[in-house]
Formats: sequence, structure tokens, C-alpha cells
Amino acid sequence: MSRLAAVCVALVLVAGSAANAQDDPGRFEVRSASAGLDPGMNVWFLDARLELRLSAEAREALESGVPLSVRVEVEIIHVRRWLLDRENASLTQLYELQYHPLLERYTVRNVNSGTLDTYATLFAALNSLGRIDRLPVIDTALLDPERVYDVRLRVLLDTEQLPGPLRLLAFWRRDWSLGSEWFRWNLEEE
Repeated sequence: MSRLAAVCVALVLVAGSAANAQDDPGRFEVRSASAGLDPGMNVWFLDARLELRLSAEAREALESGVPLSVRVEVEIIHVRRWLLDRENASLTQLYELQYHPLLERYTVRNVNSGTLDTYATLFAALNSLGRIDRLPVIDTALLDPERVYDVRLRVLLDTEQLPGPLRLLAFWRRDWSLGSEWFRWNLEEE
């Protein structure tokens, strides 16, 4: 099936499922997150647990062959006492979730590194996507040891990566606005 045909099928299914989409709006949430310093490498690593549940519309589009992009954003914030906090560094990880109907498999591709993993169920794919382990965030040489830093993290369904007609539909539909609140904590050695 061509990409255009898949988008057309997804649009028809999405339009027909408007009533069902209200039953399951989906949910993206950062459940926990922490950063640890690996002294041997002088790098801060991120560990996080995310809850990722797609809306009915997003699931139907995915199962119709439309790849979905999930964006994980990490920011290092310099906390300042009398001035506004300042972003010191940022990192974006982009993942592509896709369903392959002939194989009846879901794939998760890390766009940044190119790694690809396959799963038998959507639940397994989303569960794996929601486990971030030892993601390198920042080198200690880029941080001033005399300053205080916070880390913040959020996860979003990246509708900018959708094909044109579906992106327009996603702009107007709340079921496509899946994103967590910022999860913020202090960056400090344990």
C-alpha cells in the first residue's frame, strides 16, 4: 500500500471513529525520572519511566500504516536566585512507531541512533518506548560545579512528523494533542 493510500485510509478511519475517540483520549505522562553521574565517563545519564497510551484515533492511524513519532525532550536548566532560570542545554530524542500489517509486528526506531526493535503487540512496543535507561544527557565539563541545575523532561506525540493531510486533521483534533507536563528535578550527585 502506498503512503498516500495509507494516509487516505487513516483519514477515513479517523473521521469515522470520532465518537470512539472520546472514549479513550490517550495519555502521555512522565511517571519517574532521575539523572546519575557516571564518574568514569564524566557524563550524566537519564533514567525515566513514561506512561504512553495512544488515543483511539492515533491507534487507528497507526494500524492503518501511518508511522507515529514520539519526541522526548530533556533540558538542563541553570537555576538562578534573582533572575529567571536559563536553559543551559537541551536534548531531543525522536522515536518512530510503526505497524507492519503483513508481519503483524510493531517497530520502534530510535531516529537519533538508527536502532530498530520489533514487538508483537502495541502494548509491548509502548512499554519499551516508555523505559529510558542510561540515556547520555550532558558532559560534566559543560556544567559549572558552583552552580545549581535542574533537569526537566517531557514526552510528546510529534504531529509535525505526520503526513500533510493527517497533520492538518491532527491540528484541529484534541485526541492528537498527546503530551506530558514537564517533570522537573534537581541535578545533583547522590
